[in-house]
Amino acid sequence: MADPEPRPRKFAAPRGTTDVLPDDAPWWSFVRSTAAQVAGRFGYRRIETPTFEHAGVYLRSVGAGTDIVEKEVYLFEDRGGDTLALRPEGTAGVMRAYIEHGMASLPQPVRLYYVAPNFRYDRPQAGRYRQHTQFGAECVGDPSPLADAEMIDLLCTFYRELGLRHLNLKLNSIGDANCRPAYVEALRDYYRQHLDGVCADDRMRFEQNPMRLLDCKEERCQPIVAGAPRLRAYLCDACREHFADVQAYLTALGIGFDLDDTLVRGLDYYTRTAFEVQPLQEGSQSALGGGGRYDGLIELLGGPPTPGTGFGTGMERIILNLKRAGLEPPPPRPLALYVAHLTPEAAPLALRLAGDARAAGLQAVVASAGRSLKAQLRHAGALDARFAAIIGASEVATGEVTLRDLRDHSERRLAAAAAGDAVASEVPS
Repeated sequence: MADPEPRPRKFAAPRGTTDVLPDDAPWWSFVRSTAAQVAGRFGYRRIETPTFEHAGVYLRSVGAGTDIVEKEVYLFEDRGGDTLALRPEGTAGVMRAYIEHGMASLPQPVRLYYVAPNFRYDRPQAGRYRQHTQFGAECVGDPSPLADAEMIDLLCTFYRELGLRHLNLKLNSIGDANCRPAYVEALRDYYRQHLDGVCADDRMRFEQNPMRLLDCKEERCQPIVAGAPRLRAYLCDACREHFADVQAYLTALGIGFDLDDTLVRGLDYYTRTAFEVQPLQEGSQSALGGGGRYDGLIELLGGPPTPGTGFGTGMERIILNLKRAGLEPPPPRPLALYVAHLTPEAAPLALRLAGDARAAGLQAVVASAGRSLKAQLRHAGALDARFAAIIGASEVATGEVTLRDLRDHSERRLAAAAAGDAVASEVPS
């Protein structure tokens, strides 16, 4: 007896990714539309960049010693021999586009926003996936602290309009190229005496990127982080004045904040202002979003010295927090019309009737062929349709339909051409 053929393999989504199923789609639509509306009110225009870039766009901008470069970036070589990277974060690609398309000639600052998937080979957690979607905004060409405050205001307005409350804004200044080197040297001097007690990642950061020592989340490293010198004590006058103005503007906007000396963010391109928004009941590992100023990034990517500030916030984590808070997205529009047809001759009229309803802005579904009327109406009920239009042999002969209200089961016969208007009068489009 011949061996049976092996059953085809059943595939699952790769680890660290998730499917957005129809039941979750209203959440995504709600968050995406709110992002677009809020960004538009602040004067931001949408930009879309490729899902992958030349690897140097990220490897040069994000920085050596960061987790993204060391552990998380998806690198691959294409058939032409170019080394490419899937987008791990949004800002660097947008700055590449700013340079490439001559946006410096536009009225400054240039305000841009995007909603796009990012890819990081990271340990999956609740609301944090290897493929995740970010809403981000960038204000390019304005060096002022007012631009930083506006960016934070945009992000806080977005959360507020989603209904999220009980959030904590963390704020810090990480200085610039003038004052940061002295702080880095002081940080090295402090950590040199504690290297035996820190994690392996921190020993690497000590050599490659000392500022990232403050961002370590390992429990055994926290007492050492707590005793580290404070960067604000090393700020030059210009950075200190900039930071004071950011705080004053936020206070004028009625936005509360906590100063956090250990907040450095995870990317090398940040300068001066850094901020992060966290749920009160959780810690920094569950941050909803954050960002800061990156005045040297465009220059690092080959453009002229250009200031910029921006943020990114993860959609998956936002939706997780909306659900935890018991918030619901606006209900989806109901199915207005289900068209049941009982004979092959009725199918063309059913299709035309559904088309008329859709042209009027209504949702309409045509039943599958070959089912009994009872089965079709049961299907209409399962889809929570408001009306069913029934077309049989007699309706085809007269050019009429039987319109049934599936709430009270009342019926009326009317011309097929009038059915769409009758449904529209009772179901808003």
